[in-house]
Amino acid sequence: MLPQNRTVLAALYNPADIARALGKSEWWVKEQARRERIPFTKPGRAYRFTAEQYEEIVRLYSVQPIAPARSQERPPPARPRPTAQTATAMGAARLRARTPRRTAAHQQQVA
Repeated sequence: MLPQNRTVLAALYNPADIARALGKSEWWVKEQARRERIPFTKPGRAYRFTAEQYEEIVRLYSVQPIAPARSQERPPPARPRPTAQTATAMGAARLRARTPRRTAAHQQQVA
């Protein structure tokens, strides 16, 4: 047991420990810290993480469920598809498919 007058230091975890706990790669953890997307401590040139920072990282990347869809709601009614008659009535030109080149060349050779 520690004497009463000593201060307890927080444990620091390295990126490999955090990566293993998150199921990510060590590179991913370092990259997120380098881009300052996750909290970190950098004593010297190495990234280190406290337990509180690890909890904050988990909180940052947690996803909350969306509200459940109401089963009583009906989808909006579908708009009717335009037919050839409505398209020509609106002034749209009717499109006609062109014969493929290969078929047209073959027909010319046969004739």
